[in-house]
Amino acid sequence: MLRVMTTSLETALDLPALQRGSQRLQTRLLACRHRGCLWISGPRTLVQARALALCAAWPDAAGAPLWLGGSVAVDGASVRHLAMAKAATQLGGEQSLVIFDAASGDSGFDPDAFGAVSGTLKAGGLLVLLTPAEWAQADPVAVPDADYARLAHWPVAREQLAARYLTRLARCLQRDQQIMQWPETVTLPLAFTATAVDSPSPSDAGPVVSSGDSSHDPDCLTDDQCAVVAALAALAPHRPLVISADRGRGKSAALGIAAARCLRGGEDVWLTAPRPAAVVAIFARLAALVPDGCREGNVFRMPAQGEQPAAVLRFIAPDALGDALEGLPAETPAALPRLYVDEAAAIPTPLLKDYLAHFPRIAFATTVHGYEGTGRGFQLRFRAHLDRQCPGWQAREMTAPVRWAVHDPLEQLTSDVLLLTAEPCEVEVLAATGNAADQSRAWLAETQVVVLDRERLAQDEAALTQLFGLLVQAHYRTTPSDLRQLLDTPGLTLMGIRHCTSVAKDVTACESLDEAGEESQGERWLGVVAVVEEGGFPAPLAAEIWSGQRRPRGHLLAQSLAAHAGHQAAAEARWWRVLRIAVHPALWRCGQGTRLLQAVEQHALLQGIARLGTSFGAEVGLLAFWQAQGFAPLRLGLKRDSASGEHAVMMGKALAPDAMPLLEAMQADFQYLLPSLLAHELSILPDILRQSLSQHYGALLGDEASLGYDEQQTRHRLDWYRRGGGGLALLRPWLVAALSDTASASRLSDEVREGLTLALDGQDAPTFMRWAATHGLDGRKARDRWCRAAVGQLVQ
Repeated sequence: MLRVMTTSLETALDLPALQRGSQRLQTRLLACRHRGCLWISGPRTLVQARALALCAAWPDAAGAPLWLGGSVAVDGASVRHLAMAKAATQLGGEQSLVIFDAASGDSGFDPDAFGAVSGTLKAGGLLVLLTPAEWAQADPVAVPDADYARLAHWPVAREQLAARYLTRLARCLQRDQQIMQWPETVTLPLAFTATAVDSPSPSDAGPVVSSGDSSHDPDCLTDDQCAVVAALAALAPHRPLVISADRGRGKSAALGIAAARCLRGGEDVWLTAPRPAAVVAIFARLAALVPDGCREGNVFRMPAQGEQPAAVLRFIAPDALGDALEGLPAETPAALPRLYVDEAAAIPTPLLKDYLAHFPRIAFATTVHGYEGTGRGFQLRFRAHLDRQCPGWQAREMTAPVRWAVHDPLEQLTSDVLLLTAEPCEVEVLAATGNAADQSRAWLAETQVVVLDRERLAQDEAALTQLFGLLVQAHYRTTPSDLRQLLDTPGLTLMGIRHCTSVAKDVTACESLDEAGEESQGERWLGVVAVVEEGGFPAPLAAEIWSGQRRPRGHLLAQSLAAHAGHQAAAEARWWRVLRIAVHPALWRCGQGTRLLQAVEQHALLQGIARLGTSFGAEVGLLAFWQAQGFAPLRLGLKRDSASGEHAVMMGKALAPDAMPLLEAMQADFQYLLPSLLAHELSILPDILRQSLSQHYGALLGDEASLGYDEQQTRHRLDWYRRGGGGLALLRPWLVAALSDTASASRLSDEVREGLTLALDGQDAPTFMRWAATHGLDGRKARDRWCRAAVGQLVQ
């Protein structure tokens, strides 16, 4: 059990009464098929003691209560304790009682953990939220908790951050009429008393199940599930199916039912998802519906029965499907297994497109308002590709809950707290031509670009919901913690396009929301951009970043350009990096993205910032947009980003003459390096992306030798690598130049020259690895140390 030193507090608890109250509460929740949330606010020892008593009193014996966060020790198996960071490991399972400890000083409130674990509670379950005492005050003012350390970018300490997100969260808890509270001065929560027991409403009795309908499937719990299972059974070649649903709608179970029927029919199925935990429900349905089958790790086998051939379902990681396809014997497309993709919104788009091209029968399932991806962003980006490649694709939506009933209090609370269902305002698509174009221009003339006050925004639910809805819809993957990042990241500036029913004057980019006047009725937000200040490191610290010795928290662009592009000045300079930019879909291709960035440029110059930067997954359309805004590529990642599935590209733009030399130097280095990367590490980069990167720099990219040999620049680059900066791939053209220069190469012995020449193909190239092994260099770290020391001989 949990060890909490609370002897005096324990004597104040009426444990038998708490046990009776827990039984009454669970009975009431089960009758409604709802889940509850109990909020306990107060001193840490008090709230933990009360939560511990609840763990002992809760009647469900199906599994041990789950305690997330907190500096508590666990004895035995009566309570399972997990760190907040491991909450996602519970996905696919079910809980009856969860203690979410946001009161402890070493954990705090983790939005991603709350979003993940809330969906694992089953009907009749209870989530107990522990918070500091100040959250329950009449006018709550929260302070940054331990989880805010993730936002504390150099040089700002966690304690210096604003806690607008937590203060808003406390207000959400206070105004939620369905949340149960246990005040400090009360020995038993009102919801646990006999007088609190209400009869369940007939409308809340559970999901709509068409048991009297002859078309109802006995394996399904709702009409939605019936329809999806039927569509999966009828899956035809080149007519992919896209299934969207909120959590708890039985989406994964529907995939399991359909897969079980495929196996019973002798048909193989392949399954993929971001992680094995996401498909636990699918394997559970297989075990229930195919009792003769057997699970072996990530494989479920159905043995042959009479004339019915054996069949198998295989779970394969998203990035391993290509290799699995190559391992199949040459078959016609019709003989390929069908592929089910669960939680597709969390899988990079390039992989999804690759699946679509190789699997004739494929179904994508995605969570609309999820904890690790948003189905709306997925549909917006993937729909156009489906329209082009498979015009006959189908869509099915599941709305009826399965694991709990409609109007579930915890589902509504989670949605409100995390803004999972945030939507942009409704706007008709603007006309670009014809008579309606004049009306569109007049309507746009009523809009303003303003700088948003985050303090006010945190208290304006309507504006916050619209703006966050824009970001959710525009971004491929949005997590619950993104809202906290928006409100409390240090050095972040928010600007938005606002439309009001009456506008007295245009508002320049430098004016704040307060300066623009009071909010008007009928206010709508049509675009938003978030930028964060980076760089400004003192020279000694910048030098340590440049040489790979230090990596302070935050400052992605400034530090990466120093540590991986070799420019210490990039860490010393001040930047504004564009984190997110979104425009209402109705205003796409109306120049509003450009308008936002122009406003950012004006405001940046007023704040003394002369450089803008951005980082995103390299995709032709996005690259073209940023190039059209005057941004130039400065760095290209060597590995695919886990979120976007693309190679990350960093781009920059100088806003003033004194910022040009650094940007020009970084552009020149990138242009010099790119041909080498395209010939080696980035050889599989699509031709269309190569052309997009090269189109503005054709002369340089096409003739690396035309740049000539700059001894000073080469020595500087070699010295950077010698000191620990970058990697050999980022040094290659300069090292080639040095090895080709007779004076430089003469400093090396024949043996060292041979080793470096072989290493040019990569430290993991077979030829260099064999050479290294014969010279006693075992392991990658040993090879890296040798390469840096050998390069150092060239600059001694």
